[in-house]
Amino acid sequence: MVTPGRRRVTISDVASHAQVSVTAVSKVIRNAYGVSPAMKDRVKAAIDELGYRPQAVARGMRGRTFTIGLVLPHIRNPFFADILDGLTAYLETTDYQAFMIQGGATRKVEQRAVDALVDRQVDGIIMVAPLASRARLEEVAKEKPLVVLARHERSPHYDSVFDDDEAGAELVVEHLIELGHRRIAHITHQDDSIARPGDLLHNIRSATYERVMGEHGLADEIAVATSFYSEKGGYDGARQLLDRTPRPTAIFAGADQAALGALAALHEACLSVPADVSVAGYDNTHLAALPNIALTSVDQDGGEMGRAAGKLLLERVEGRMTPVRFSVTPSLVVRGSTAAPPA
Repeated sequence: MVTPGRRRVTISDVASHAQVSVTAVSKVIRNAYGVSPAMKDRVKAAIDELGYRPQAVARGMRGRTFTIGLVLPHIRNPFFADILDGLTAYLETTDYQAFMIQGGATRKVEQRAVDALVDRQVDGIIMVAPLASRARLEEVAKEKPLVVLARHERSPHYDSVFDDDEAGAELVVEHLIELGHRRIAHITHQDDSIARPGDLLHNIRSATYERVMGEHGLADEIAVATSFYSEKGGYDGARQLLDRTPRPTAIFAGADQAALGALAALHEACLSVPADVSVAGYDNTHLAALPNIALTSVDQDGGEMGRAAGKLLLERVEGRMTPVRFSVTPSLVVRGSTAAPPA
């Protein structure tokens, strides 16, 4: 810590104390390639002993601010918190900090959020489930290194991190069929996205649900409620499905948030879970594991997604140009919300 009246510690002071070059200190601070673990330890020890703190303004003038931007659609989905936790854990091993901003429900608001990050000279941007078109995302990527989560499209200009949504949806529908369910319904999502339908996760999950139902001879039992991946969306979707005759014996909600809304609708209708209707979600958020909820859900490891996004983005910042696609393999976590259908 710098005491009153004492001059600020400089990078030259750190280099002298560690008995290395200023360039070596700069590389350690930037977390650049080509630095040995021993060199990194020596420089970091000198930084700690001297209390050196690089000035953000000076970093920006040199072309690096050691900040990245994280654009989330909103902050209500607990799965986004898992992504942020993973990203934060990865950045703890670096000198980078993440600034989070809400992208909102429209492309216009999302674009304003991205523009704000660019104006503040972040070194790179991570966008989770963006609404923008691929062309717009590529424009952003030409300005700043970019990693996109939860979109399956391919681009030579940015990296992609996503879950194998087809495998995840297949796991949960097969699970319900194995339990003996035939009248299985699905709650899907609609938004302001501009992308090929086959690149959007909710379309992949919905299409897989229909495919698996058809493969088991259950095409006539397909019932889809198009709503939103939110508690209200799940509630409204479940209300639509429960009005069907005969009503479904199981509901697969495309996200845990929607599944929570479905549970509320079933409670309001005086139906028991899973005795009357089984419910399954997607994301395996921490709420799903609460004993009073005990929601069967697909785990797509948001923490791993966040860590992968952070790693890929910093590689982009350091100069990698070749695009990378990182896919997470999901697993099904079975809890008390699913059981055999009523006799």
